[in-house]
Amino acid sequence: MRVLVTGGTGYLGSAIVRELASRGHRPMVFARGASKAGLPGVAMDGDIRDRRALALAAQSVDAVIHTAALVTIWRRNAGEFDTVNVGGLHNVLDIAAAAGIRRIVYTSTFLALPPNGSRVPIRGNDYQRSKTIARADALKAQAQGAPLIILYPGVVYGPGRVTEGNLVARLLRDHRNGTLPGIVGPERIWSFSYVDDVAATHVEAIERPHAQGEYIIGGDNAPQRRLFEIAAAAGLGGGLPRSIPLPLARAAGAVDEARARWHGRTPQITRATVEIFSRDWSMDSTRSMRELNHRITLLETGVRSTVASLT
Repeated sequence: MRVLVTGGTGYLGSAIVRELASRGHRPMVFARGASKAGLPGVAMDGDIRDRRALALAAQSVDAVIHTAALVTIWRRNAGEFDTVNVGGLHNVLDIAAAAGIRRIVYTSTFLALPPNGSRVPIRGNDYQRSKTIARADALKAQAQGAPLIILYPGVVYGPGRVTEGNLVARLLRDHRNGTLPGIVGPERIWSFSYVDDVAATHVEAIERPHAQGEYIIGGDNAPQRRLFEIAAAAGLGGGLPRSIPLPLARAAGAVDEARARWHGRTPQITRATVEIFSRDWSMDSTRSMRELNHRITLLETGVRSTVASLT
């Protein structure tokens, strides 16, 4: 199949592109720097907000995997999250409908879902807010007959580039370098989704004609501190990070936000991020394992691989 991958040069997107190529598909890599990424397939430079460029890239494709997103904790202009994360989804849906594309896989996030013990999503940062709006729009499109599958990965991690889309590697690197002041909510349970598992399940979703609806594609559910325990055993160095109490973290977030507004630099922490880190986010991937052959790499295996890539 010819498969258009939006955000195809991102941390997850590039893994999906490589997985598509390994299975004999022809990926069409759509991103602003696609032609410089050196990925397999056909590179198509463009911005997800540019409908004309997107329509050109979508010509004669059999399916779309939409991963393009603005993934960061803060932007001075919060509206950027809406134009990319919400408007980008609308562009994909409209252009796919016009082109008659009958399979669309949309990468959402666990943050668009309620945390454990709640029935509604939290009021988090602008990334979380915009992805929650996009999820509601995706569900509406599904109800109106769009051939759309929604996937919800957990915390995607693994070897590779240390970016905001690879939070675990960034935390481990900063801890090794002595620049991580500590962690918020070390006892909170998160679902850690190894990047290769998530990429493979995206491809399964376009290959399996019976796939439909929403799928949770989480990973090992474990406390945040477990990352650092495994990393220490693997020789990362630095011991275990200290725990930052919630009141102190919220105060630090308020100060860092004020600095960010003044200087225009992304803050290290925000009050909304503290809210996210103070909740449990375990995930049940049983349906995806049954219907999409979703696999879960053990956290110890995945973290050791991530640590090895940092050295």
